[in-house]
Amino acid sequence: MTGASRRGSVDGLGSSLPLGTMLPAVFADDDLAQRFVGGLDDVIAPLLNVLDCLDAYFDPALAPADFAGWLGTWVGAETDGTEPEPRLRAAVAAAAGLHRVRGTRRGLREAVRLAFGVDPEIDESGGADWNARPLGPFPGARRPHLHVTVRLPDPAPADTHRLDRLVAAARPAHMPYSVDVTAAERTPER
Repeated sequence: MTGASRRGSVDGLGSSLPLGTMLPAVFADDDLAQRFVGGLDDVIAPLLNVLDCLDAYFDPALAPADFAGWLGTWVGAETDGTEPEPRLRAAVAAAAGLHRVRGTRRGLREAVRLAFGVDPEIDESGGADWNARPLGPFPGARRPHLHVTVRLPDPAPADTHRLDRLVAAARPAHMPYSVDVTAAERTPER
């Protein structure tokens, strides 16, 4: 987390547990003591507020945006910090499910969809088939290969690098791959 995104004091946030009420009776009317612990209340109030709603910090839909990004690093979400907030939250929420299908066509499709917001075109050399006779032909191509194409409305040069990193992480480990990011065809609006 960067310094700008850390939790800090919140002006006007009252403490859910004021320290002044917990002082011995001799300090109940002591203005200096009450102002001193009031200053401590201002420092401690954000911590108590976080602890009071701690469960919300572990829900990607409810956590503050910067914490949701940090939470994504905990669960291994495929994010890079440039995605819009709704897509970030969706990627963090889906991370555990994606780990179950990692290395499959379905898992790769979902990881790319969450990262770019569009369905990719996946061309792979593998296949699955059965044959009642032994020594039947093998499905798919002899040499494994995977090619992923993403069509974006306004592709940037960084998108190709991002897709390359994403496919390298989500593909079957043994399979060579290539990626391509192209501009989506625009359809005229009626």
